[in-house]
Amino acid sequence: MGPAFAMLGVSVVLFGGTWPVTKAAVDAGATPLWFGLSRAGLAALMAAMLLAALGRLRLPSRQDWRVVAAIGLLQIGGFFALAHLALLVVPAGRTSVLANVVTYWLIPLSMLFLGERVSARRWVAAALGLAGVGALAGPWAVDWGSARELLGHGMLMLAALLWSVAIVVTRRWPPHRPMLEQLPWCFGLGTLVLGPLALLAEPRGGIPAAAWPHMLAVGGVAAPVGTWCVIEVGRRLPGAVSSVGFLLVPAVGVILAALWLGEPVGWDVLAGGALIVASVALAARG
Repeated sequence: MGPAFAMLGVSVVLFGGTWPVTKAAVDAGATPLWFGLSRAGLAALMAAMLLAALGRLRLPSRQDWRVVAAIGLLQIGGFFALAHLALLVVPAGRTSVLANVVTYWLIPLSMLFLGERVSARRWVAAALGLAGVGALAGPWAVDWGSARELLGHGMLMLAALLWSVAIVVTRRWPPHRPMLEQLPWCFGLGTLVLGPLALLAEPRGGIPAAAWPHMLAVGGVAAPVGTWCVIEVGRRLPGAVSSVGFLLVPAVGVILAALWLGEPVGWDVLAGGALIVASVALAARG
């Protein structure tokens, strides 16, 4: 499991920094869906260029289209659309928390559809992790009377569900060819989903020059590399372990949002981060 945990570390760093960077891009004038579209489109281009240079760019096999469809439609198209739109009403730190909390979906889905058994220690780890998420999300700071804000939080929970379903599909029907070779088609399919949504919902939207560095960082590096690592982690580690491990993403996201965007840091951030780190260490031990 050594390589899988290394990939988990890479995905945590890249995806933890994605939402503060995306929030900064939105603050610089980028509209959410167009930014999500550029993120998917640029990632598809970068992955295709890399594979072409290696002589490995080819269409997925018939068996692998099931995985490509799940990742492209759910983990990239649906997840990007919901999470980027939620940024309009939810702070970047909380977005990184709720959008990446697959624990409350992935563990029951893995038990139901994959027949996985979860040890008592890993149940405790999941509980600790969710307690940490509760502290990071700060439900006491949510305006529960605002329908718009509640909709934003609901969109993030739905985004996490779509991501979880994609993970289950890749574990239930592993691709016959390396996952790296599927990435251009996954991101390409996600781009086809996001394109019409951006045109319909944000007809006057776009990405100004001030947000181009953010787009290049997220679309050119974080999206292709981070997504590949996330997919491989989801395939190689049990659902209880990978879902708890992914909780490190919001912890990093909250810290970076505080350091870069000036979002407040209090006892909840410190306590939540400590609980999540403890939960990951416990889950890794089995």
